[in-house]
Amino acid sequence: MTLIIESRQVYTQLGVAINVTGIAQVKVHGQNKEMLEAACQQFLGKSDTEIESIAKETLEGHQRAIMGNMTVEEIYQDRTKFSQHVFEVASSDLINMGISVVSYTITDVSDDEGYLASLGRSRTSQVVRDARIGEAEATKDADIKKSLAEEVTMRSKYFNDIEIAKAAREFELKRAAYDIDINTAQARANLAYSLQEATTKQRIKEEQMQILVVERSQQIALQEQEIMRREKELEAQIRRPAEAEKYRLEKLAVANGIEAILRAEAIAESIKLKGDAEAFAIEAKAKAEAEQMAKKADAWKEYKEAAMVDMVLDVLPKVVAEVAGPLSQTKRVVMVSSGNGEIGATKITKEVLDIVNQLPSVVHSMTGIDINQAIKLAQVNR
Repeated sequence: MTLIIESRQVYTQLGVAINVTGIAQVKVHGQNKEMLEAACQQFLGKSDTEIESIAKETLEGHQRAIMGNMTVEEIYQDRTKFSQHVFEVASSDLINMGISVVSYTITDVSDDEGYLASLGRSRTSQVVRDARIGEAEATKDADIKKSLAEEVTMRSKYFNDIEIAKAAREFELKRAAYDIDINTAQARANLAYSLQEATTKQRIKEEQMQILVVERSQQIALQEQEIMRREKELEAQIRRPAEAEKYRLEKLAVANGIEAILRAEAIAESIKLKGDAEAFAIEAKAKAEAEQMAKKADAWKEYKEAAMVDMVLDVLPKVVAEVAGPLSQTKRVVMVSSGNGEIGATKITKEVLDIVNQLPSVVHSMTGIDINQAIKLAQVNR
């Protein structure tokens, strides 16, 4: 089968992209048993188009690889070498597939950037250059002979011109000497005038600078006076009133702080006294009830300690309610803390709990019953 192998825009060894088109003749070698078996394994069940595509891709891959290892000049000038490389490499690979390459040749080498055309123009330019060099050599010999003849003629002419120039130079030198004397005298006069004019201008400028210095000194003095006036005005209108206001606010803050502390201490003392009074009332009431219960216990000989504990425990919630009652009626509480303990609601709760924790001692002192011990015994008996 005939395969057209095209490789477009492949970069050669020096990075120039070219296009190469080649034609390959390939066939399945039916006379070699091993190659026939390999072809059957590779292409069994594939159509002719698929076999042709596989062979074509393999050849193109090797063609692109060899293009990348050669320069454009090598490929363009020695196509036989390039074709031989592609044929050898592709044949060794395709034989393993059971396909033999009968022939491979390049049909076209081109590029899209005009690189090959530039190579042709370069060679053409070399031939043209060699022809022009030969022509120039011949022309040079003729020109040399012509120049020798012209040199003799020009030498006589230049000799005459030199003599004329010498006479003209002597004339110009003498005239220049006269002009120097005249210009020197004129320059001295002009210089004297310029010096006098510059001296006068310098004096005028110095006097103007002195005037400016005096005016500037007066402006500085006025500015300093204005600065002092503004500082005094700032002192009277802003700084002193601000210091007075600051002193007033500081004293007011100290007075308010003292007032708040005294008010808080008074409220705290009031709460404490009220709490002590209520606790005393509760203690007296509990003592009366305890005496009444003691009398009942004497009357009821079968009334045992457990029953009395039960009655005491029944009364304890009422006692706690009475202790916390005043707090529920309080609309405002001011707490004063030294910073070493709890503050806020935690402190109030702790004080209420401290009062409640004193109740077992009060009951024991009034009734002789140790509530804590009785509860422990009840738990053990259970």
